[in-house]
Amino acid sequence: MQVFSDLMWFFKEHRTRYLIGVALLVVVALIALIPPKVIGIVVNELAHHTLTHRRLVYALLAILLSALASYGLRYLWRILLYGGSIQLATELRDRLYHHFTLMAPEFYHEHRIGDLMAHSTNDVQAIQETAGDGVLTLVDSITTGTVVIATMAITISWKLTAIALLPMPLMAYAVSRYGKLLHERFAVAQAAFSDINDRVQEYVSGIRVVRAFGQEAWERQQFVRLSRDVVNKNVAVARIDSLFDPTISVIVGLSYFLSIAFGADFIVHHQMNIGELTTFTLYLGELIWPMLAFGFLFNIVERGSASYERVQRLLEIAPAIQDAPHADTHVPTGDIVYDLERFTYPTQDTPALKHIHLHIRQGETLGIVGRTGSGKTTLMRLLLREFDVDQGDIRIGNRSIKMVTLDALRQCIAYAPQDDFLFSATIRENIAFARPNAALEEIEASARLAQIAHDIERFPEGYETLIGERGTTLSGGQKQRISIARALLQDAEILLLDDTLSAVDGRTEAQILEALRANRLGRTTIIATHRLRTIAHADQIIVLEDGMIVERGTHDSLWAQGGRYHDMYQRQQLEAFVEEGGATV
Repeated sequence: MQVFSDLMWFFKEHRTRYLIGVALLVVVALIALIPPKVIGIVVNELAHHTLTHRRLVYALLAILLSALASYGLRYLWRILLYGGSIQLATELRDRLYHHFTLMAPEFYHEHRIGDLMAHSTNDVQAIQETAGDGVLTLVDSITTGTVVIATMAITISWKLTAIALLPMPLMAYAVSRYGKLLHERFAVAQAAFSDINDRVQEYVSGIRVVRAFGQEAWERQQFVRLSRDVVNKNVAVARIDSLFDPTISVIVGLSYFLSIAFGADFIVHHQMNIGELTTFTLYLGELIWPMLAFGFLFNIVERGSASYERVQRLLEIAPAIQDAPHADTHVPTGDIVYDLERFTYPTQDTPALKHIHLHIRQGETLGIVGRTGSGKTTLMRLLLREFDVDQGDIRIGNRSIKMVTLDALRQCIAYAPQDDFLFSATIRENIAFARPNAALEEIEASARLAQIAHDIERFPEGYETLIGERGTTLSGGQKQRISIARALLQDAEILLLDDTLSAVDGRTEAQILEALRANRLGRTTIIATHRLRTIAHADQIIVLEDGMIVERGTHDSLWAQGGRYHDMYQRQQLEAFVEEGGATV
C-alpha cells in the first residue's frame, strides 16, 4: 500500500474530486443494502401469507429506485475517480518529458531511448490504474465490506456472521503472498518490455543500414528472442495473477457453505427466520465483490508500486547541468574567452581538451580545424553548457557561462550540429523550430541565406512539404542547409556551425559563406570544419590536435608558417584539383 502514500501529493492536489468520489462510493454501498433487506421482508410475508399487492408494489418500487440511484451515482464516481487517474497520467508524462529536456547528454548515454519510452507508456499506465481502479477497489473493499458485515452482524445474526467470515484469514494470507510474488515478477516483466521497446526503436531508426547489410533475418531472430523473453516473463506474471480469482472463489464458496449449513440449523432452532437467512445470503453475495476487489487491489497496487518505483528512480536523477543560485537572466553579449586547463567526458579517462586558452572578439569569425576526434565539437558543446568544465572556465562578456541561466545562454547562441537532426514535420516547422511564431517571410529569408530556398520551391508543397523522420526524404546537403536556415532564423548573437557544409558542393558553400559574411556583421560566428577553404576568410583560425591548440592565426599567417595547417590545406587543394579533372592518367 506504500504506493498510495507515494501518490498522496496528487491526491492532496485533487482532494475535492477524490473526497466526492469516495463519498459517492460509500452512498452506493449503503444503497446496495436496500434490495436484500426488502427481499427478505417479502420472503417472510410470503412464508406467513401476509403479502399484499400494495406491499409488493412498494417493495418493487424500492428495489427499482435503489437501482436507479445506484446507476446515477456510479456514473458520477467513475467520472471523478477515472478522470483523476487520467490527470495523474498526464502530469507524470509531463514531468518525465520536462525531466528529459533538462538532462545532459551523459544521461542519454546511460539510458536507452526504448527504456525511457517504456517508462512514459507502460509504467505510467500501471500508475494510472492504481489511481483509478486502485482507489476504487481500496475504498469499495473497505466500505462495502465493512457496511455489509456490520449490517449482517447487527440486524441479522452476529454468530452466523462470525461463522461465515472464518475463511477470511486464509484469503488475507494468500493475497498477501501472491502480491509479493506479483511485485517481483511484474518489475522483471517491465524491464523486459523496455529491452524489446529499445530494440524496436533502434531497428526502425536504422532500417536502411539493416537492409544495406542484408541483416533482416538476423534482426528478426533477435526480435523473436526478445519477444519470447517478454512473453515468458509476462506469463510468469499471469500465473500469479490467475491465482487471485480461484482462491477468492473457493473462500467465498466456503463462506456460503458455512452460512447455509449453520443458517439452516439456526432456523430449525428458531434463532432466525427464512427471510433473515435469505437476506443474509444476499448480503453474503454482496461480499463477493469486496473480496474480489481485495484481490484486485493487491494486483493493481503491486503493479503500480513496481512502475512508480521505476518512474521515481528516473525522476530522482538530478540534471548534471543546472542554473547556479542567483544566476543572471540577461542574455550575455561580448567577447568569448576560453580558459580551460583540462576537460574529460564523464564516461572517459582520456581528456578531450587540454590547455585551451582562446579569446574570440565580438563580431569575429573563428575557424576550428583538425582531424576527427581532435576536440572541435567538444569546444562548441562546452560553450552550450552541454557539459560543465571543472578545470577552467568559459566567459562571454566577462561573465562566466555558469553564472548565466541556461535559457539566457542558449538564447544568445544558434547551433547547427553536425548530425543535422530534422523532425517529422513540415520544412517550415523545421526551420522555425526555435521561433515557432516566425512569419513565413522570415523563414523564406533564412532559407535564401542558407541557399535552400530554390530546392524548397521545387517541391510540390513548398515550405509545407512534410519530410520523413530525421529528414529521410532529403539529401544530405538539403538537410544541412535546412539546419543552417534553422540556426540563422534564430538571429542569435553567436552562431555555431559544426561541420554543416560537408555535404554541400563548393559553389553552394561559397554562396552560403558570402551570405553569412554579409548578414552577420558585428556578430560572432564559430565554424568547425574539415574543409579548410570553408574558413579561409575567418578572422582567426585554430588547429586542434589531441585536444590541444597546436597552431593559431589567420589563413595567410598559418599558410606562411608551413606547419600542419599548410600541409592540410595543400593536400585538400590537390584533392580538389584531381576531383575536378585537373589530372589525367
